[in-house]
Amino acid sequence: MQNLKLPITIDPYKSAQRRLVCEGYFELSGLDRLQAVTQGHGEQVNVKITFDVDEQGLIVLSGTAQASVSLTCQRCNEEFSQDLNVEFCYSPVKHEDAAARLPSYYDAVELDENGEVNLRELVEDELILAIPLIPKHELEDCPADADSTWGKLPDTLEKPNPFDVLKQLK
Repeated sequence: MQNLKLPITIDPYKSAQRRLVCEGYFELSGLDRLQAVTQGHGEQVNVKITFDVDEQGLIVLSGTAQASVSLTCQRCNEEFSQDLNVEFCYSPVKHEDAAARLPSYYDAVELDENGEVNLRELVEDELILAIPLIPKHELEDCPADADSTWGKLPDTLEKPNPFDVLKQLK
């Protein structure tokens, strides 16, 4: 199967009726919010999305996305490559009341005014959530002298025992 550029928006109801499986990519240059928090690196985001109808009759779109981005290490301030791999499972809703009635194992995605889901924004949101809160190299790979122990306690503490005063009272 050849790697195709995915559509930006898609009708989830028609796609679920056909049990559509979309496998392709989005250009990383089109994901502005993701580029704002990373330093680029890869050229594309590989995505596979499956549209289906579950036992309850709900439309379900589930899939995976993989991208390689460059992040700035918070220990040494140097760039490093990070692979982002995400899995997601959504059910489209028209308004917030319908989202409250969804089973807990589905996340809600709102439809736009045309009744479509913006796949590019959905994947971009998932990738942004996959970025570590504090990006950093592995400790052994980081060029900074980053030791997790900042201070050392003396081997023997020379503090007097506060209960020695009580011994004298006996």
